[in-house]
Amino acid sequence: MERPALLIIDMQNDFVCEDSPYRVAGAASVIPRIQAVLAEFRKRKLPVFHILRVHRPDGSDVEIIRQEKFRKHPFAVAGTHGAAVIDELAPRAGEYILTKTRMSAFIGTELDLMLRTLGITTVIITGIQTPNCIRTTVFDAIAYNYPAIIVDDAVGAATEEIHRANLRDMENIGVRIVKSTDIPRLIG
Repeated sequence: MERPALLIIDMQNDFVCEDSPYRVAGAASVIPRIQAVLAEFRKRKLPVFHILRVHRPDGSDVEIIRQEKFRKHPFAVAGTHGAAVIDELAPRAGEYILTKTRMSAFIGTELDLMLRTLGITTVIITGIQTPNCIRTTVFDAIAYNYPAIIVDDAVGAATEEIHRANLRDMENIGVRIVKSTDIPRLIG
């Protein structure tokens, strides 16, 4: 692997905290594995991207399928505690924070430009949730010709069944699936 970057997707208070109506059931269980992967990237001073879903307070930038939900319970509103990265994965100086309003980390963001500028050749993906933001980011990474590696135990979904089904689909199109314990060897 020439030059990898770590993408940590949507590990925000509104999607992880127990009291949030939008908590992804599998989010808490992946935190320790994401921390382990993040530690390896930090140790090697490799690029880390915290990708955050962030919306305007009026919801005018929420995609059509989530507008009704947002009206009932706004989520990931800019400047709120809910939109912030969870404390356990707090970004450090030199790490990149990118905001998005869609599922994919590539749609309407600077991600591709930044990856190319940094000479990134592979993206390693962690976060939530497997069938939505993880999957769309992986497919767009492939569309932009970045090999995508998903860290199985550092990615979560509402259920293990949903997680496994989506990983199988992505593996069947050639996406590499690894465990967090593989990362030190992969990124050398």
